[in-house]
Amino acid sequence: MRHNKTEHQFEFQIDDQVAFVEYFTEGQKIYLTHTEVPQSLRGNGIASELIRQTLGYIKKQHWILVPQCSFVVAYVNDHPEWHSILSEGYQM
Repeated sequence: MRHNKTEHQFEFQIDDQVAFVEYFTEGQKIYLTHTEVPQSLRGNGIASELIRQTLGYIKKQHWILVPQCSFVVAYVNDHPEWHSILSEGYQM
C-alpha cells in the first residue's frame, strides 16, 4: 500500500492499474470517502486488503476514522477490531 498524499488516497499499484481509497482530513480525523478497484481486478479481495492496510496505517498515525464510503462502513462493521479507531459517537 502506498500513501499518495498529493492525490489524497491510499493505493495499490497492480501492473498498470491502481486500486485506491480516497480521503480528506480535518484535524486528527480522517474521512475515507470512496474506494475504487478497476473492473478487471474486482472479486479478488483487493478492496478488503487495501482497507485493512489503510486502517492499520490510520491506527499507527493515531488518527480518528470517519468512514463515509459504503465499502469501508461494511468492512468496519464486519471487523470489530477496528471499532477502537472510530470517531466518538459513531455507531456501526
